[in-house]
Amino acid sequence: MKRLVVVESPTKARTIREFLPETGYRVEASMGHIRDLPASADQIPSEYKDEDWSRLGVKVTNGFEPLYVVPPDKKEVVRDLKQAVSDADRLYIATDEDREGESIGWHLIHTLDPDVPVERMVFHEITEDAIQRALDDTRDIDQHLVEAQQTRRILDRLVGYSISPLLWRKIKPKLSAGRVQSVAVRLLVQKERERITFVPATYWDLDAQLAKQGIGVEAEMTHLNEVRLASGKDFDEDTGRLKESLTEGEDVVLLDEEQATALAEGLPETRWRIDDIKERTRTKSPFPPFITSTLQQEANRKLNLSSSRTMSVAQSLYENGYITYMRTDSTNLSSEAVEGARRTVAQRYGDEYLSDGVRQYSSSDSAQEAHEAIRPAGSEMKTKDELGLSGIEAALYDLIWKRMLATQTADAKVRYTNVYFDAEVDGDVARFRASGKRLDFPGFFRVLVEGSEDPEAALRDQERPLPPLEVGETAAQSADDDGFQVRSVEPLGHETKPPSRYTEASLVETLEEEGIGRPSTYASIIGTIQQRGYVRKKSSALVPTFTAFATNNLMETQFEPLVDVHFTAEMEDVLDDIARGRKDPTPYLRDFYKGEEGVETRVEQGLDDIDPKQISEMSFPDQWGEYVVRVGKYGAYVEGEMDGATVTASIPDDLAPGDTTEERLREILEEANRGDRVLGIHPEASLPVLLKSGPYGPYVQLGDDEEEDDPKRVSLPPDVEPEDVDFDLGVRIVDLPRILGEHPDTGKEIEADIGRYGPYVRHEGTFASLQKGDDVLEVGLERALELIRRKEARNEPDRVLGPHPGSDEPVEVWNGRYGPYVKHDGTNASLKDDQSIDDVTMDDALDLLAEKGDEATQKVRE
Repeated sequence: MKRLVVVESPTKARTIREFLPETGYRVEASMGHIRDLPASADQIPSEYKDEDWSRLGVKVTNGFEPLYVVPPDKKEVVRDLKQAVSDADRLYIATDEDREGESIGWHLIHTLDPDVPVERMVFHEITEDAIQRALDDTRDIDQHLVEAQQTRRILDRLVGYSISPLLWRKIKPKLSAGRVQSVAVRLLVQKERERITFVPATYWDLDAQLAKQGIGVEAEMTHLNEVRLASGKDFDEDTGRLKESLTEGEDVVLLDEEQATALAEGLPETRWRIDDIKERTRTKSPFPPFITSTLQQEANRKLNLSSSRTMSVAQSLYENGYITYMRTDSTNLSSEAVEGARRTVAQRYGDEYLSDGVRQYSSSDSAQEAHEAIRPAGSEMKTKDELGLSGIEAALYDLIWKRMLATQTADAKVRYTNVYFDAEVDGDVARFRASGKRLDFPGFFRVLVEGSEDPEAALRDQERPLPPLEVGETAAQSADDDGFQVRSVEPLGHETKPPSRYTEASLVETLEEEGIGRPSTYASIIGTIQQRGYVRKKSSALVPTFTAFATNNLMETQFEPLVDVHFTAEMEDVLDDIARGRKDPTPYLRDFYKGEEGVETRVEQGLDDIDPKQISEMSFPDQWGEYVVRVGKYGAYVEGEMDGATVTASIPDDLAPGDTTEERLREILEEANRGDRVLGIHPEASLPVLLKSGPYGPYVQLGDDEEEDDPKRVSLPPDVEPEDVDFDLGVRIVDLPRILGEHPDTGKEIEADIGRYGPYVRHEGTFASLQKGDDVLEVGLERALELIRRKEARNEPDRVLGPHPGSDEPVEVWNGRYGPYVKHDGTNASLKDDQSIDDVTMDDALDLLAEKGDEATQKVRE
């Protein structure tokens, strides 16, 4: 008997083969979906090309029936699978147990059209026991899950393919809209607007450094004459003033610098006394086991992994049999997992560390993916070292292992102590508070420090002990006294900070809290909004661009419900109802697309009514003055008045809306519209040397545009500002390239010059970029030879980041003729301006490769 088992990926297939008899079973991979809606016009079958709906790939006039096609890159896969089915007498669909996996299985059945019995086997971990149970307990394809996935796919297609062309016509080409993507962009834009309009406030307090028995104590001033000092939370973000609900002098005291300084000068010499000590013990319980969203958040915070990178690593761990299925919004734990975790806790830490009873966690009502949380596969709960894991896989697995074991570990007991000091100066009583913390029982914290060089020291590091202090105790007046010492009192000035930008972790958290999308989609959403130019990453922050503002303007104006978080969350509820068989998708799709306020109607209205110039306009008079920013075909630009005329200038790509000021916009306009400056007449060419500004920055030109057909132009070297360029420097720049001498081996000239990608030295066909600290106007022959020889000798990359998660081919970093780039299997992608060879990460590289169209990377991102 030959049984064919079909899964999604080769890695998953390879792992499952280990648990099936070599004879009698064959395991093959579908490489994801083998059918989908047409991705381009050339994929639309000829018999449908003339249909009005063909561009959408959805028969909007016939019950919203999707048009499925086999993409060109899947034709060979389909052929091989059909051959495998023809040699089998039973077909097992073993795709993932979520909606997407159910849909892949449904497409496999419809495309392969098998003549043999078909069974659906599901499992949430790839272990021998799980695979055997799945073979023994098969079921049919769940049509409701398929319909839910199909409805989501149709909704996304209707939104993307209908609205994106409107964005191209009204804002700029290559933009896209998305059912969840556009809501995420709106959240980011709203946060950036808050940063733009934020008005900072200044307040002061005091910090006292105390000590007793050699133990330092830090205390902060909290009250003056029994009235609380104002802190950052007491100020209105829009006005920078105290909130209207607070009265200065009654509710809060607002110290200025002069008052704070005067207090700080007098307090060290006055009498200090401990007025009160308060202790409380709190019990802290561990967090629930990971679901997709919380894993992404924690990996971002602890390991600095993007959501897409987290899912890529987790996918590998799952497919290799190390963890359970990683696309889940259920916190349920199987009895097998709980028993294994409790056994491991008792063995490693002792029975006293076990929780009093079995901990189970309830999932949200919308939980509909896999039926168990993310945890180590099986029941043995092996550590990363016991599994032989290394690198980022080991780090992510360790997070999952600790989170799982902690769920069955006892609560931690933490004792918090607050000590209140009173000090009187010039009739005023200042109150200070010192806070301490001790672990009475570490509980699950013991699991979280597992793997530290010294776990006990790691636990102590979590404490903040205070020396023995008693109510009524006064400050020591001399070294012989037993009381505490007042070492110093310093005034501290503070300025309120604007709201923090979203990180990947906080954006995922917000999307989940609002019920927008599903955890399994967050990684692709964040990847898409970066690829489309709506967001760029600055350190860990997601910074929306001016293009995001313009696009959001259009979406809020014309498609407000689609970017409303509650409306989008309700759509997820509809999909849940379809998945449970409670709702028919067709009427919902009809109303969504063709209803009176449907997408089709709003797009047609937008084509007629939207003014491109107006819809992309951004103005903040209080912050940007009279300047206006718009987004056009070639990007963002500022418009304003100069010398009585309206002028414009392109805005640098790296300028964030929230960091834009009236002064910066004025500088951009002045620099771009500064008239040509004649530096002098070239002594040899007898032509004027001019300093000019163009779309790519300032440059020096030899000769006038009107008199010379193609005047010589040379960009300013890095770190040279236009105001630094005098006649002598201008001549040296425009005289580039410089001949440095002859190469000792070839006798050929070596020259230094500035090209499109910056300064370089050249020998015949070898171009070597100058490094930081090199000056194109000063670099000598010896240094040039060093750079050229290094470049000519190099036949290895500068760095190897590791194997690509989708192909196992190496991802490399090279320093090329036109600057540094990453390379994977024939695809090269240049590093961005803020990225360096030494700092670029695998995740950065995957982002660059995906933008460049690397097929393997795009599959991983999907």
